[in-house]
Amino acid sequence: MGRIAELLRALGTRVINHWVWRLGFATRFLLLTLKHSGPSFRRFYLTVREIYFAGVLSLIIILVSGLFVGMVLGLQGYDTLARYGSSEALGVLVSLSLVRELGPVVAALLFASRAGSAITAEIGLMKATEQLDAMEMMAVDPIARVIAPRFWGGVLSMPLLAALFSAMGVFGGYLVGVRLIGVDEGSFWSQMQAAVDFREDIVNGVIKSFVFGVAITWIAVFEGYDAPPTAEGVSRATTRTVVISSLAVLALDFVLTAMMFRGL
Repeated sequence: MGRIAELLRALGTRVINHWVWRLGFATRFLLLTLKHSGPSFRRFYLTVREIYFAGVLSLIIILVSGLFVGMVLGLQGYDTLARYGSSEALGVLVSLSLVRELGPVVAALLFASRAGSAITAEIGLMKATEQLDAMEMMAVDPIARVIAPRFWGGVLSMPLLAALFSAMGVFGGYLVGVRLIGVDEGSFWSQMQAAVDFREDIVNGVIKSFVFGVAITWIAVFEGYDAPPTAEGVSRATTRTVVISSLAVLALDFVLTAMMFRGL
């Protein structure tokens, strides 16, 4: 029994030390990125290019997914509300579910899978082919020239993508609820407008998506920069980005929801 306890203690110490070290290094890397973010705004075309890469190229999956999520919400919501004679409140259910929760969270998970993995792979490949080292030899700061524009491009893209996801979701719920099932159109829109509060719902949803964007792009650029300069190292870093980003989004969602809607 003593040997088992010793083994577990050694394993726990190793794991905790490893993750604490990586978290500290990632935090230092984030602060360094923020410190060297000046060129990203002085030469804003660098950030605009990354907004296109991270945001515009993610539009298809965001819009299509938002449409189908809204349609499913319309079907499931109508089935539930009709049992209690409240089918006219379908617009409230769809809009609040999307603006408060599903819009920011699902859009963030899709963003991590599409844009986060691509950012990690791109930076990791630049490191593996010694492009970052070449920049340093030419007195070009890779943090300012490569990392910071990608970081801010992802951060600025995420709230816009979440808003588009929610808008398409509401449209999908409208198509199913009003056009397919036959819910009164006036009730759908009027109750939705009366129930959705700008400060409590929309602003909080934007804050959520912004925090998710910071977390995802932080993880993506760090994993790419820290990846071993091999094909296997880049592939593992890309996988870690998706896994860790997804877990971070879900954990942050719980914390933010508790703070925003529970009065904690």
